[in-house]
Amino acid sequence: MTEPESQVVTIVGGGASAHVLIPFLSGAGFEVNLLTRRPEEWSSEVDLQLQSIHGEVQQIFHGTLAKISADPAEVVPDADVVVLCMPVCKYRIALHQLGPHLATGKEVFVGTIYGQAGFNWMVREIAEKLGRDNLTTFAVGLIPWICRIVDYGKVGVTYGCKAVNVAAVSPAGRFEELNRAFLPAVCERWLGKGAFRQSGSFLSLTLSVDNQIIHPSRCYGLFLEHGGRWHSEEEIPYFYRDFDQRSADLLQELDADYSTIREALKARYPDEDFELMLDYLALERLSYQSENTDIRESFRTSPTLGAIKPPTKRLASGEWAIDTDHRFFTDDIFYGLAIAKWIADRLELAVPTIDRIIDWAQRLRAEKIIEGDRLLLDSECLTAEFASGIPPMYGIETLDGILG
Repeated sequence: MTEPESQVVTIVGGGASAHVLIPFLSGAGFEVNLLTRRPEEWSSEVDLQLQSIHGEVQQIFHGTLAKISADPAEVVPDADVVVLCMPVCKYRIALHQLGPHLATGKEVFVGTIYGQAGFNWMVREIAEKLGRDNLTTFAVGLIPWICRIVDYGKVGVTYGCKAVNVAAVSPAGRFEELNRAFLPAVCERWLGKGAFRQSGSFLSLTLSVDNQIIHPSRCYGLFLEHGGRWHSEEEIPYFYRDFDQRSADLLQELDADYSTIREALKARYPDEDFELMLDYLALERLSYQSENTDIRESFRTSPTLGAIKPPTKRLASGEWAIDTDHRFFTDDIFYGLAIAKWIADRLELAVPTIDRIIDWAQRLRAEKIIEGDRLLLDSECLTAEFASGIPPMYGIETLDGILG
């Protein structure tokens, strides 16, 4: 990777993360392009507000987009770095669309700002399909900042960042090159913390999780507590501020299932670098350098998460119900729990809470993903193109295959 002054970064997708990356990368000297389905809604000048927890604007970062397009042919071929900022279930679709336009005569770093769901499998899939050997893959373990969109395509906001960030890179020896200019510009250069540590395994990112256990367990808890329906919008509890003990217990039980999988993999592959394959609270303490031991209270007292409501939709009856088409299902079930369940089945492990939540989700969505305690590997709900991220969708049939 050359010096940032000659670097071109193409951001793919217009999520909240894109509104942070554009000012940060542009301000660090990168030429930044944007690939988006909604180019007409984007300004070439994008601002990011750093706000206090009370909403006071403490600093404004200014960014400039060199090119904005819905056509990958216009913004991808010159890119030295391509970064995906979108729901996890859209990663593979985006990679297949932009893959043919990636440069062939130089190394191209292809990454995502949120590394759930075996991102290395996804990039390897398109590299093999296109016959490319010049792609270096990277994935950030958790989104580095708390961020929101104030004015789509124009203004974003962040309330700060994690104290420590983690990224996996393949080939692993290219981490230092990526960390020379790009990764510091993502966070540390501007916010004074959030330096990156290298994870020795993409699998550690796949199984060291927050969203994919927080979202389904909380939605399931709301369903058990309220039936998943409310007569009016005002009755809908807040997702985090009203986090109840039932939801906290479910989250803890779900993380315990993940820990069962994590510990079995560590025992089976003692030579693999799984140092950063962590349980929920250990990951939280690493990321925030905190001493938090109470999951429920960490949510209920968070000033930056307090205003978030559950994903709901209004029914013809006038009632409000959990939105089962939201990414809390498409990302966190099909590219989250289903992957963990596949690994558990290969290891012959009992993961009862994963089973319960998948079964609950499939009944709400009128699908067949699991029967009893076994994943239905021949179900079209899992095997249709891009429907899920379980390893067989990439031609991976063994546990050894998920390590690479």
